Amino acid sequence: MNLKANNISFSYNKKREILKDVSLSLNSNQIIGLIGDSGSGKSTLCKILAGYITNYDGDVTIDGKKIPDKDFYPVQLIFQHPEKTMNPKWKMEKVLTESWNPPQNLKDMFGLKDNWLTRWPNELSGGELQRFSILRALNPKTKFIIADEISTMLDALTQVQIWEALINYSKANNIGILAVSHDIELLEVLCDDILHFEDINNL
Repeated sequence: MNLKANNISFSYNKKREILKDVSLSLNSNQIIGLIGDSGSGKSTLCKILAGYITNYDGDVTIDGKKIPDKDFYPVQLIFQHPEKTMNPKWKMEKVLTESWNPPQNLKDMFGLKDNWLTRWPNELSGGELQRFSILRALNPKTKFIIADEISTMLDALTQVQIWEALINYSKANNIGILAVSHDIELLEVLCDDILHFEDINNL
């Protein structure tokens, strides 16, 4: 499978264009890194790829076909701050199973403890919440993961655990990953190739 962004342009207002003719391609057997300055538009591109922003010019396709926006969107975005993506009135079991109910071996792979399921989001750490975010995104219908600075706020050990589990699962299930980070050393370890945002954004 191939996820492709074709000549994506976007602006929040007429005075400032964020993206101009951005194109990239990601196969389902690849991990591609994307690095660039803060505020350059990387996160906006991530939201477009994952269907959160729809009023852009250009198109996003999988195997040359536009992605249907009904049912489950096959391009899943994992955000840097998981606490902002979860309903504070839901306990963690509902947060997780809103997407799907992962098998126990997958929960174990990501170090998710059973007693976390009965807690509220504000009772867990950022690293614990991020494990839920990733598991939630790994619904069997997911074909591509957009990982936007997913480990920036985490300690080094948690970073390693999360990335190792995500990469192992994705490779076993033919899920492509676009890894967005400021950390070039991390991307050099994780990725098959690295794109520099300023080289693909033609502002």
